[in-house]
Amino acid sequence: MALFNWLKNRSAGVLLHPTALPSDQGIGCFGKGAYRFVDVLSEMRVRYWQVCPLGPTGYGNSPYQCYSSFAGNPSMIDLESLGGNLEIFKNLNRAKVDFDRFAPLHAAELDRIIETFLNNKSALDKWGDFEKFKRDNQYWLHGYALYMALKEENGGNAWYEWPDEFKNFKNAVKKTFPPNIRKSVEKIEIIQFLFFAQWQELRHYARQRGIEIIGDAPIFTALDSADVWQNPEIFQLDKKQKPLAVAGVPPDYFSATGQRWGNPLYDWKALKKQKYAWWIERLRACFKLYDVVRIDHFRAFCDYWRIPADSPDARNGEWIKGPGLEFFETVRKSLGEARLIAEDLGDLNDDVRKLLADTGLPGMNVLIFAFGGDPKNLYLPHNIKSNSIVYPGTHDNDTVAGWYARAPEHEKDFFRRYLWTDGNAPHCAMINAALKSHAKMAIVAAQDILGLGSEARFNEPGTSEGNWCWRLRDEELQELKTLAGTLVRPLVEISGRC
Repeated sequence: MALFNWLKNRSAGVLLHPTALPSDQGIGCFGKGAYRFVDVLSEMRVRYWQVCPLGPTGYGNSPYQCYSSFAGNPSMIDLESLGGNLEIFKNLNRAKVDFDRFAPLHAAELDRIIETFLNNKSALDKWGDFEKFKRDNQYWLHGYALYMALKEENGGNAWYEWPDEFKNFKNAVKKTFPPNIRKSVEKIEIIQFLFFAQWQELRHYARQRGIEIIGDAPIFTALDSADVWQNPEIFQLDKKQKPLAVAGVPPDYFSATGQRWGNPLYDWKALKKQKYAWWIERLRACFKLYDVVRIDHFRAFCDYWRIPADSPDARNGEWIKGPGLEFFETVRKSLGEARLIAEDLGDLNDDVRKLLADTGLPGMNVLIFAFGGDPKNLYLPHNIKSNSIVYPGTHDNDTVAGWYARAPEHEKDFFRRYLWTDGNAPHCAMINAALKSHAKMAIVAAQDILGLGSEARFNEPGTSEGNWCWRLRDEELQELKTLAGTLVRPLVEISGRC
């Protein structure tokens, strides 16, 4: 019998990362735009809002390369509700996040706000019990705050470039730091308190309207992160705490040289000795944020692509066995019937398919990969398994309209004949196919509901520029509200996904 069996009813949802929401502060946040978006989801009669990881992003602004697997991204904090001055953001682009201009403005204004809280701690009571928050999150909070404070003190350098007295977390945490470091630590803890308080308030608002949150847990962590600094023993590092090898995938659909992500790899033997304690705490933290958790790159639990640290790309690697079913048995014992989704995309072998079947976790189907011309393609609607999630496309794909415009003619022809469409509105045909498929859950990107082209693509794997910056404009959110009644809700209702 499979370990997990939670996906029982047909449902639908919308994919949109919070940074892509409309706002007056240069980036999407937990403010008015987020609440308006939840109202639109309610009108669509969908059940889920899917987001990318909510962690504090590092170089490249990718939510899949964060400074912590536990902390929240300060950029998403709604400054307006904290009395912030939004005039400083008025000249920023509303259609895209200009990270270079946004980041210093936001950091300075947030710091000004936090200074006022330091001078009047009772003002924090509006957002909950700060001391209780620190106790409840002691597993990661202080270590993360110290990591970020020391990072700032060391000019933003990675922890493995710090002076020897700070490189080792167990030694550093015992030190008595000067007042400026202690103050920075407290500020960072307050920022995290406000992030989680605002997110839970928004989540409560969504839950009242029948909307649950699907979150994302990247399987790997960034090397320059509080995770690795605090727990070097669970990663494959040398004596100088540099990676012996790094994560990625071999050449595939996205790249002829593969993808060299650069993340440190887990030492699964060390984790097993600890009964996977770090992972259990991580998933426990995820379920405080989300109702359902998608584990990115599920395959690595079966086998992972190990790239020598000195290799310039991902071609020179080898498959190494992961922890397998035992890991998920431990999760089941520790967390019960956890609502997990397995991101099982890519070139899978029989061992990965068996692991997915043994866990019982729902996998993923991406429709834009379905129309190569083979009726046996597993992503075609008639081949999709019911215990799975179907997407026209994900955050890593072009939009449906963008894909169709660039697709080879034989794919367009198969697409038109299979979906019985003239191709004039490929996004509508694709949404219709997703919602009427066998998959019990269907998730559609907001860009695809709007029928936007490649200019609205959120991320292109294998590239380092121009990603994660697309934003939904106010008028597009209003158009989503209109389409809720004319396109999405009728299909949700007729396909039995309310």
